[in-house]
Amino acid sequence: MPEVIFPGPEGRLEGRYHPQKERDAPIAIVLHPHPQFGGTMNNKVVYNLHYAFYNMGFTVLRFNFRGVGRSQGEYDQGVGELSDAASALDYLQSMNNNSKHCWVAGFSFGAWIGMQLLMRRPEITGFISVAPPANMYDFSFLAPCPSSGLIINGTSDRVAPPADTFGLVNKLHEQKGITITHTEVEGADHFFQGDHMDSLMDHTTEYVKRRLTENTR
Repeated sequence: MPEVIFPGPEGRLEGRYHPQKERDAPIAIVLHPHPQFGGTMNNKVVYNLHYAFYNMGFTVLRFNFRGVGRSQGEYDQGVGELSDAASALDYLQSMNNNSKHCWVAGFSFGAWIGMQLLMRRPEITGFISVAPPANMYDFSFLAPCPSSGLIINGTSDRVAPPADTFGLVNKLHEQKGITITHTEVEGADHFFQGDHMDSLMDHTTEYVKRRLTENTR
């Protein structure tokens, strides 16, 4: 898989880019967990999400936020990281301007950034939000949430407790015109260790494939 370096707001950003042969393949970006707690684009959940999308026919980009790996800059409380994600999407779109579908997937801190990107970019048609830390970050900007998506978490998550995720999902359920699908993986912790990773990928793949055939927002 080609390593790529592309321009970000604070200098270069390091990524992994996996194109399909089809010119009009759907595109997806995958966002990693918190940079100050060891989050990188090679995180297991991020890596597996990347390949799940690729195997479904998506052209995929995952990358390191500023200050992580070979990406320049330093941690910026989520503000700069959102700009990084926007730059990554710009880069991905610049090479794939025939795509009919654009998805964003994020894990933990990356889920929070991904949901904010969703609000800024109307071309995003779907999202996967894995273990969104609704206990740590304010998700009230999702008013209204512009597209349908999947929120998925483990029942034994101690980092982002299920009760907070439920609260977020219930707020989003009140919105018209979109459908938020909420799935819990029984017994999974925040990192979906062991067999729970397979369950996470199965749910993700099943959801994305269904959405692509439905062709809905």
